[in-house]
Amino acid sequence: MSPDHPPGLDLGRLRDLLDRERPGLAGGPLTGRLIEGGRSNLTYLVGDGTARWVVRRPPLGHVLATAHDMAREHRVISALHPTEVPVPRTLLLCEDEEVLGAPFYVMEFVEGTPYRTADQLAPLGAERTRDTVLNLVDTLVALHEVDPGAVGLGDFGRPEGFLERQLRRWAKQLDASRGRDLPGIDELHGALGRTLPPSPAPAVVHGDFRLDNVLIGADGEVRAVLDWEMSTLGDPLTDLGLLAMYSTPLGMPGSPVATTAEAPGHPSPAELAERYARRSGRDVGAVSWYTAFAWLKLAVILEGIHYRYTLGRTVGGGFDRIGELVPVFIEHGLTTLQEG
Repeated sequence: MSPDHPPGLDLGRLRDLLDRERPGLAGGPLTGRLIEGGRSNLTYLVGDGTARWVVRRPPLGHVLATAHDMAREHRVISALHPTEVPVPRTLLLCEDEEVLGAPFYVMEFVEGTPYRTADQLAPLGAERTRDTVLNLVDTLVALHEVDPGAVGLGDFGRPEGFLERQLRRWAKQLDASRGRDLPGIDELHGALGRTLPPSPAPAVVHGDFRLDNVLIGADGEVRAVLDWEMSTLGDPLTDLGLLAMYSTPLGMPGSPVATTAEAPGHPSPAELAERYARRSGRDVGAVSWYTAFAWLKLAVILEGIHYRYTLGRTVGGGFDRIGELVPVFIEHGLTTLQEG
């Protein structure tokens, strides 16, 4: 890939736009490269030899505009920047598709490491790993303490009936990718529907809050929360449940879905919930429901990937084992709900 012509990023047109909208921001010639790791929207690192910025745009050939709403991402990050939630400073939103072929935004570059696997965390040692993950919980508490109306996000979502809509949405997603029998998944969905907890006061929900969606500094502090494409107003405990799910060891060496839970020192889901409850003052008595719901969501997502794989519609390697993970996620969901 040429640094002068990364797919989906026309550096000449980007430079013209920056010179017009943010004169003096860029000095020397621009270079750019795709940042690996994103699963949906594309993220590029752009520099002029002195400063660096990040450009975020939808995937190439995107179809569903609502799933890749750059203006929405730009809005929530811009609104949260003055708060205690660490997010990059936004610099520019461009909704003119003539520039890069799709809407995009530019934000400041933040130094930090996204830890995606237990092996990446291991060199930190058990104590630093524990502190880092607990800092992640504290950042989640800070996010959920933000008053949506006070930062201009009062209309950012529809919190009434949030959990019911979420359950319907994921059932619909599952029906769209049913290519085989999945014992237990209808039982899990039904049990979640029957035991729906009352939601606390609505908050800004990240929607995919986990360690590899944040940048961690050398001191273990969260430098920036990234990937806001699923953010909305809703039940804050859905974020906690997802974090708890990702903090549960899968017990599958070589799993194609990487988690950090097996890293020495990584706090348990119960420890994360206790930290969240103590720092936020919220009742987390129903955290097992939210964690089981997270297992369901990931099972549906993985089954969708497996279904596309069976149809020959996936690109790259590592998809052949996704299907065997789905029953594991279903079983974890059922067990979590029963234990709760």
